[in-house]
Amino acid sequence: MAFNTKDDGGDDVMSEINVTPLVDVMLVLLVVFIVTAPLLTQAVHVNLPKTAETAPPEEKDAVYISVDATGKIFMDKAEIAIEAFENELITRKAADPEIALNLNADDAVQYGTVAKVMASIERSGITKLAVLTAPKN
Repeated sequence: MAFNTKDDGGDDVMSEINVTPLVDVMLVLLVVFIVTAPLLTQAVHVNLPKTAETAPPEEKDAVYISVDATGKIFMDKAEIAIEAFENELITRKAADPEIALNLNADDAVQYGTVAKVMASIERSGITKLAVLTAPKN
């Protein structure tokens, strides 16, 4: 039987866990998940038009501008004078309006030299500039 027929006079604590409410809650959550899962996908179904395959746009390599510790400026590993630097940038921008630059300067170079290089880049109208640094260890 399910009743305690012993009359030992004590109020013993039940040491068993009733898992029935836990199972009920889990089943309700499972039903809610089953009902809502199809609603999380795309609600409007469309037939997409068929087109010919196209080639992805070609990735253009960025132009590397380097300033070494002595203040010399290099464009793609070729040394260039600061006086001719801006004109070269304007020429390259005219050839490719979407030109991108990567600027890496030595840690020991004077700030003024790097500022002149960045000012020349800005005056030439180039807007895609990445300043490269080394990760901190």
